[in-house]
Amino acid sequence: MQSVCAQSVSCKGAFTQSLRTPRCSRSQLVCRADGKAGAFIKTVKSGAAALAASLLLSGGAGALTFDELQGLTYLQVKGSGIANTCPTLSGGSSNIKDLKSGTYSVNKMCLEPTSFKVKEEAQFKNGEADFVPTKLVTRLTYTLDEISGQMKIDGSGGVEFKEEDGIDYAAVTVQLPGGERVPFLFTIKELDAKGTADGFKGEFTVPSYRGSSFLDPKGRGASTGYDNAVALPAAGDSEELEKENNKSTKALKGEAIFSIAKVDAGTGEVAGIFESIQPSDTDLGAKVPKEVKITGLWYGQLS
Repeated sequence: MQSVCAQSVSCKGAFTQSLRTPRCSRSQLVCRADGKAGAFIKTVKSGAAALAASLLLSGGAGALTFDELQGLTYLQVKGSGIANTCPTLSGGSSNIKDLKSGTYSVNKMCLEPTSFKVKEEAQFKNGEADFVPTKLVTRLTYTLDEISGQMKIDGSGGVEFKEEDGIDYAAVTVQLPGGERVPFLFTIKELDAKGTADGFKGEFTVPSYRGSSFLDPKGRGASTGYDNAVALPAAGDSEELEKENNKSTKALKGEAIFSIAKVDAGTGEVAGIFESIQPSDTDLGAKVPKEVKITGLWYGQLS
């Protein structure tokens, strides 16, 4: 873990620059989360993985709890980047069985990405496509918050979660090493996940990045605007222009996996790490979407 976080000693570390995290102590916590998340997903069935993940949330310096965040004034939060972070747990345990079996309402759920990667074709012949690191272009507005839903926990450690409402999408743009920018709608809308505390996963809906009334530079839209490019009316039905002219706001699907790394039975708080893979923007159906992998921390309150 030291090798993973060696670059995050100061706020000017490479990882901090890529996600624009303004606080040194927070960047250290985020870096640890990113370093463990990839390995965790590969060993999602292992109980040891969840135990290791719990170390990420053991109260790193500068990581604020829910009560601490609520106690801050507007001026303390303004311009600090704190509003783009999720609460952490200072106490509790890594044993999901500390929570009684039953159906819970989930509130104040928050997802804080720590890494955005985009799947790119290999630059060499016969090479395999792989996810490559990106540079964040969006400002500190990519965290999902105030998400609510239903979570069912049984005595054997099984977990079911259904997302219902909240600020469950955020427009994000990242830049690939070659300079290409990839916009996408980070979301877990309508997530239906099942599994164990070590890893419960499921599909979610990814709405269109643009709405049906959005007009492209030639005035074409899905529910309004021109039917085809004004300069090429006779070629409006040609195969090469079909996708550009016939705009589509069809929703796509993504998949996410969550782990519960820490629980506090007294307060009902839970926290852990997540990883999701979802499609990027399709330019209203004109382009083939890229695969985007998002890794990060999550927090929620059960009642």
